[in-house]
Amino acid sequence: MQKTISKEELSLLPLHYFQGGVDVVEDSDRIETLVNELEQHPVIGFDTETKPSFQKGKMNKVALLQLSTSEKAYLFRLNKTGLHPSLIRLLGNPDVQKVGVGIRDDIKGLQRLKSFRSAGFVELQDYVKEVGFEDTSLKKLAGLVLKFRVSKRQRLSNWEALHLTESQVLYAATDAWVGIELYRQLTVQFPHCEVQTLTI
Repeated sequence: MQKTISKEELSLLPLHYFQGGVDVVEDSDRIETLVNELEQHPVIGFDTETKPSFQKGKMNKVALLQLSTSEKAYLFRLNKTGLHPSLIRLLGNPDVQKVGVGIRDDIKGLQRLKSFRSAGFVELQDYVKEVGFEDTSLKKLAGLVLKFRVSKRQRLSNWEALHLTESQVLYAATDAWVGIELYRQLTVQFPHCEVQTLTI
């Protein structure tokens, strides 16, 4: 498998988005039921979004937690619901692997909302470095492993907005879903490589 990709090569690949169902969660009463759904899956994609701060020294709180199966993405609007006890249980559940790219800061951001012990997190950047990949960003890994391009245009948008736009929802769902698809492909291509979980 190709281990590095240029911007030019990446630009030639087709743009792809998550095609499954998306549940935007703004009501904390629904969270327990949705977490129960997620706990039925041994592996889920993971990501977070935070409203960008253009002020030196000011850092905003995590506004959105994205968790995804292959068929459905769950977008939890933490700026409206807070970090629910059910979500804390899931984030600390070692039996549900939560996979993503560049996730250490995401976990720490969530821990700033409420202290918890994380378990079952898999950092795909560590995994691909072990098998010799030179490019480890989500965008480049999607190109190398999944053979498609993902848009990052919404990354610096306002994740604390009253209502998320359709583009924001699609972007957020895609980022979490790409994590699980990368994991599936990588474990097929490199079955000898041991999957390590993070301790944060």
